[in-house]
Amino acid sequence: MVMTKAAVLRDVDGPFNFEDVVLDPIGPEDLLVRIAGAGMCHTDLIARDPGLGAFLLPAILGHEGSGVVEAVGSEVTDFAVGDHVVLSFDTCGDCPQCRNAEPAYCAKFAESNLSGRRRDGSAGATASDGTPVNSRWFAQSSFAGFAVATRRNAVKVDPSLPLELLGPLGCSLQTGAGAVLNEMNLRPGQSIAVFGAGAVGLAAIMAAKIAGAADIVAVDMHQSRLDAALELGATRVYPGRQADLARIVGGEAGVDHTLDTTGVPAVMATAVAVLASRGGAVLVAGGPDGLTLQPIQLAGRRLTYVLEGSASPQAFIPFLLRRWREGSFPFDKIIRTYPIAEIDKAEADSLSGVTIKPVLIPDGE
Repeated sequence: MVMTKAAVLRDVDGPFNFEDVVLDPIGPEDLLVRIAGAGMCHTDLIARDPGLGAFLLPAILGHEGSGVVEAVGSEVTDFAVGDHVVLSFDTCGDCPQCRNAEPAYCAKFAESNLSGRRRDGSAGATASDGTPVNSRWFAQSSFAGFAVATRRNAVKVDPSLPLELLGPLGCSLQTGAGAVLNEMNLRPGQSIAVFGAGAVGLAAIMAAKIAGAADIVAVDMHQSRLDAALELGATRVYPGRQADLARIVGGEAGVDHTLDTTGVPAVMATAVAVLASRGGAVLVAGGPDGLTLQPIQLAGRRLTYVLEGSASPQAFIPFLLRRWREGSFPFDKIIRTYPIAEIDKAEADSLSGVTIKPVLIPDGE
């Protein structure tokens, strides 16, 4: 067992509490990871939804961790103490999707990632008063000094890389880039419109530039994010409140691909409306409201919802790092680091648009 300081969310409308918690012993396929940095993703904040919060809290959140392996389970042979790793989503490793190299669609994705618990139903950690704290959010719960991960959701990386900045590759960055490169299979000369220029949207813009898109459109409510989009490869940017947005974005012919990262029904509908004939829209954000379309709106068009960029992290994260090293995927430009003690400020800055991608740095333990 390991005692660690962790940011525990106990109430859907309350602050994060810094507490000493004891992590359960690692299992045969687990890794104990000393966290170097953890990205804050909007998916973490869905724990503030009263419905999910009632089931999940109290919990340690965080699912974009990076760190150093401190111990390995008895059946782990592909990782060793001292390895530098990026943590991503977990999988069962045995269902048809996992066997077909499509782990983002694992049959047990929700059970493995969204319950906050071990598969046997245990919480995975204990507070100082002896009560359980859920500590298996995306099989990592990395808003802490230490986290327990599994051999399936860890990706080994070069120790010369800036480890504290790499966590967002495990979710938001691979989601945006993967939506473009894996799901859309965007081709040179094609066009794409990205709705929402946060970390996911900007990763998509960088990926579209890598793919050779001729027209890369970004739409967002924050001018600072539109400026970032232009710096990272967008050819046109528009504020979300732009009048007649669909006509301006799509023009007469429409665009080949669209990506919605907002989960807002009206924006998702616009992402479909601007498509060219035979074009495709990808949705990646979950929200409380549904999307209503008339079937004719999809005539000759494709619409899909994508998890984790349809990526296999063990292959895709190293690919993105190679692109970063050659300068074509400069994700570090959108990161701002915060001491983990400032987690509430990081959350507020993320929600307000002040910071695109907060990364929390734990105190040394």
